[in-house]
Amino acid sequence: MTELRSDIVRVPKVIHQATGLMIFGKRIRSIIFTTDIAIIRNTDADAVIAVYPFTPHPAITKSIIEAADIPVFSGVGGGLTHGQRSAFMSIFAEAQGSLGVVVNAPTPVDTIKAVTDVIDIPVISTVTSIHSQIDEKLEAGVQIINISAAKDTVDTVKYFRERYPELPIMATGGPDEATIKKTIEAGANAITYTPPSNGALFSKKMEKYRKEELGDEK
Repeated sequence: MTELRSDIVRVPKVIHQATGLMIFGKRIRSIIFTTDIAIIRNTDADAVIAVYPFTPHPAITKSIIEAADIPVFSGVGGGLTHGQRSAFMSIFAEAQGSLGVVVNAPTPVDTIKAVTDVIDIPVISTVTSIHSQIDEKLEAGVQIINISAAKDTVDTVKYFRERYPELPIMATGGPDEATIKKTIEAGANAITYTPPSNGALFSKKMEKYRKEELGDEK
């Protein structure tokens, strides 16, 4: 670490207790959930999950992968965007260097088949509750599930871990170290962490600068 790089977004240390996901020889425990390039360049997370609430676009994927110095899991649709477009986005993501692609919870099985037919990197399917039907998706080629069930995430992780003992699972960790620890204990191999916004980080830094200026005046 150098002085210029010391002020970074650090993921909670408890995440290191996770067993991790082994992908192409890389062990991934902490995954930061953001598309903010400045944060992506200044974090100690093992990887990035770059999904966003808009139609996936190659320009966004390209920008994130080029800026990142850690592996990227790229969103390729699955809700409004599916079928051939998701397949093409997946090809592009792999060609640009994505470690895996992420499809949304509503993704049709046919779309998953179309994606797995054309790429050689893992397909990750988002799961939003214990009611998510994943058997057909696993058969179609999904290799990892990404559980994002809000306040029910711990119970959802536990539910799927009991039914699929060997299935790689990443999951949202919640607001603090206690909820992250519970998610890991429930069976999550890796944790996705949502960092503070750019605005919140800047506000904290400006407050520090103001205090320093007051100190100089005294």
